[in-house]
Amino acid sequence: MAAVTPEGGFNGLGMDLGNLSRLSKARTRSISAENPRGEKGRGAMATEGTGASAARDLGQGWKVSPSINIEAGKTVVIAEIDEPGAIQSMWFGGYVGRDFILRIYWDAQKQPSVECPLPDFFALPWVSEDQTPGTKGPLVSVNSLPVAVNPNKGLNCFWEMPFQKRCRITLENRHPREARVCYYQINYTLTDVPDDCAYFHAQFRRVNPLPYKEVYTILDGVTGRGHYVGTVMGVGVSSNRWWGEGEIKFYMDGDAAFPTIVGTGTEDYFGGSFNWEVDGRYVENSTAFLGMHQVIRPDGLYNAQHRHAMYRWHIRDPIRFEQDLRVTIQALGWRGEGRYLPGQYDISSVAYWYQALPTTSFPSLPDRDYLEIT
Repeated sequence: MAAVTPEGGFNGLGMDLGNLSRLSKARTRSISAENPRGEKGRGAMATEGTGASAARDLGQGWKVSPSINIEAGKTVVIAEIDEPGAIQSMWFGGYVGRDFILRIYWDAQKQPSVECPLPDFFALPWVSEDQTPGTKGPLVSVNSLPVAVNPNKGLNCFWEMPFQKRCRITLENRHPREARVCYYQINYTLTDVPDDCAYFHAQFRRVNPLPYKEVYTILDGVTGRGHYVGTVMGVGVSSNRWWGEGEIKFYMDGDAAFPTIVGTGTEDYFGGSFNWEVDGRYVENSTAFLGMHQVIRPDGLYNAQHRHAMYRWHIRDPIRFEQDLRVTIQALGWRGEGRYLPGQYDISSVAYWYQALPTTSFPSLPDRDYLEIT
């Protein structure tokens, strides 16, 4: 990413240890329930909010509005920025479940460039409703460079998301009866954005079950110029034996029957080898760029299947395309007689990429019942 202003100064984008010491005229802002517009000098001014009762003896400035409640069936705008800049980090806490749908819109587009259930965006495809109420309960950790999930239900994102004109971020609560609590912090910079900066995109898909001998599509219909930067997958296995022989394939720039890039197996793409098996057991791992960070094992009662969560970030090795991109992966295990078995798994995914606008239309997001983890 170019990191200079028209005057030749540093614009504050592309931050890492190599440029952390550089001064910039970029302006830092932050949006939260305590400063919903991110305005300079207007944080902690609330006199009403979810913390008003706790702060009744202390008054204004004492955590009066740390969160919001999103009513059943409602969509709220949690961030609206009308100057050039970049989202630099996001944090969410409170309710973590698929009833929350995250959407991000760039510039004047009506089509979102990010549309995804909130937990799936943060590499949590197996958060069931019995894990989401309150502030306690099991939740897997993710320890990667652009996404971190920390105790308890702290969702952190560090994807840099530049925009030329405008950014709007919404959360929809799909529950038909219950309000959901949301804590959030959107940290961003206002600065000059070079013309060659592409826009961040993320798209969710789920097929349950995948029909026999069909290939799972992670991403399709992308047109224009850009680069693919990551994959999150959840796989619920419906057969015995090893299930992850499937190859990932990247069809780009006019590829038809055969792709330009093809992997060697599911666990290989996500950074493991030989089934992630050590001493007869799956071994979870979470690293800066890739991992298989969650295994839900059958318990002899209600958990009847193996379920796995995986991520792969193409930060050091983005997959660049000039015209179009399609990404697929096979569901493939083993049957008897040394033959492959096409899997009929419960598969969900999130694809992450940067591209020039406009954003093409996404497939319709499945309804609430289809998204439910059972």
